[in-house]
Amino acid sequence: MGKRLGELTKENTKCMIEVNGKKLIDRMLLQLSDLGLERVVIVVGYQSENLIEHIGNRYEGKLRIEYIHNPIYDRTNNIYSLALAKEKLIKDDTLLLESDLIFEERMLRLILQNPYPNLALVASYETWMDGTMVRIDEENNIVSFVPKKAFNYSDVPYYYKTCNIYKFSREFSTNQYVPFLEAYSRAMGNNEYYEQVLRVITALDKSALKALPISDEKWYEIDDVQDKDIAEVLFAEDCEQLHKYQKRYGGYWRFPQLKDFCYLVNPFFPTARMRDELRANFDALLTEYPSGMGVNSLLGGKYFGIRPEYVCVGNGASELIKSLVENHFEGRVGMVFPTFEEYPNRMPAERIVKYIPSNPDFRYTSNDIKEFFADKDLKALLLINPDNPSGNFIPKEDLMDLLTWAEGNSLALVVDESFVDFTEDYRGNSLLCNDILEQHPSMLVVKSISKSYGVPGLRLGIIASGDTELIASIQKDVAIWNINSFAEFYMQIFNKYEKDYYAACEKFVAERNLFYSELKEIPYLRVIPSQANYYLCEVTDRYSSQELTDLLLRRFNILVKDCGTKSAFTGRNYIRIAVRDRKDNAFLIEKLKEL
Repeated sequence: MGKRLGELTKENTKCMIEVNGKKLIDRMLLQLSDLGLERVVIVVGYQSENLIEHIGNRYEGKLRIEYIHNPIYDRTNNIYSLALAKEKLIKDDTLLLESDLIFEERMLRLILQNPYPNLALVASYETWMDGTMVRIDEENNIVSFVPKKAFNYSDVPYYYKTCNIYKFSREFSTNQYVPFLEAYSRAMGNNEYYEQVLRVITALDKSALKALPISDEKWYEIDDVQDKDIAEVLFAEDCEQLHKYQKRYGGYWRFPQLKDFCYLVNPFFPTARMRDELRANFDALLTEYPSGMGVNSLLGGKYFGIRPEYVCVGNGASELIKSLVENHFEGRVGMVFPTFEEYPNRMPAERIVKYIPSNPDFRYTSNDIKEFFADKDLKALLLINPDNPSGNFIPKEDLMDLLTWAEGNSLALVVDESFVDFTEDYRGNSLLCNDILEQHPSMLVVKSISKSYGVPGLRLGIIASGDTELIASIQKDVAIWNINSFAEFYMQIFNKYEKDYYAACEKFVAERNLFYSELKEIPYLRVIPSQANYYLCEVTDRYSSQELTDLLLRRFNILVKDCGTKSAFTGRNYIRIAVRDRKDNAFLIEKLKEL
């Protein structure tokens, strides 16, 4: 009945919902029609007339389709539906499928071609999975079925999820499965699951049913609208998949096989010990309210060693950028392009004065900025340092010179230093210093805590300025509880782990340098040096930037940023690649060489 799918199943059964414009039942029957099967038996119940009418005769000559009706579908579970088909089970070897699945066709061939007669396709446990789990031994025997009530998160590394695709031999169905199915139904009733029968058989005879773990094969079980949304990304047409991923703006933990080289975080922080402290306090943080803005300003000041009245903590830097640009900026604003588009997206295009460096590396200095904007009528100047996506970096000494120039021209200078801790000699490059903020109140410093601190899920960022009236007005703009307890607690304990953070930054710089030398060996990439945690690369041969991005995603589940779509690149072939840890970076290099 698919009640969790709401309106989508109001007039139709689950297998009639569409994923990317194709009904699940059509996809499955088309896959089955290529296998040379003797017949397909469909057990129907809810809205069966619609389903049967839809299937019609379209598979005549390809599939012999039979229907079995479950008239009490609303009072029974799938053990009863399968029991209605028991006479079919004992006539032939059988493939057993659930109709709310979407999967690659090769999964059917995997199970059919495997020599074991009684087999269940299984997948290593991932967070999205629900329902029946199994444990298997080194010979892939299923040693136990784990019901929901017995699920234990400490055993997750050993769990496999049944994909709900099974192969039963006629002998197994006749001598074991059907007799146990009948006995179990008599003892426990009809509101049960057919996997419970397999659980009993496995407990008595571990060799009766083998598991076949899948690897990179795609599949999904659709129980609600979120499942449908994820399936539409996984099973998108090649030309659409990249777009579907990108418009999610994150949440890629829902796709555990994806290697995300788009989002920009420190792979070496927080440390395991800091994570353990966060876990140890999970219950209290989940069930208690966070503090208000006053306490969080104290924490933000403590975190960066500045006065609390100089800082406003945000639910990510993006919350503060929105407040700053929409409510506290007037007149025209100078920006260097290409840039982090959250800034220009927040203001009308006619207020933006663009400076686009003319060289192919998008390099510029403080003198270049002064020269370009000298005769422009501006109220403010925005600088991302290091820049995104170019990785260009203006040293602190030159930045202070630019600040003096901006003050002389009555310009507010906004410096976004979200990536500054990735720079060489990073500990001396930040502008988050009481003396600097106090002496230059027309300057604002924005910093995301997601990036170099490796905690994007906490949604933390700050804006700092010696202009305390401006900071107070931004604080009034945002909600009093704008950050959650987990983020607050993280800021509270950070200073205990500050030495670990510095060590992580040193480790990152070494990994970035190694990654740079490896990327330079790829013959169709020109790698632009960077002081951030990403490299801007020009695709010089073989592919366009879009072709290379699509190919990496389609063949290897690797996501990189196609910069050809960004403003100021004008369709030129550039991609941006984030720096991850050694294992992931080596994997990307291997696949780039493979291409």
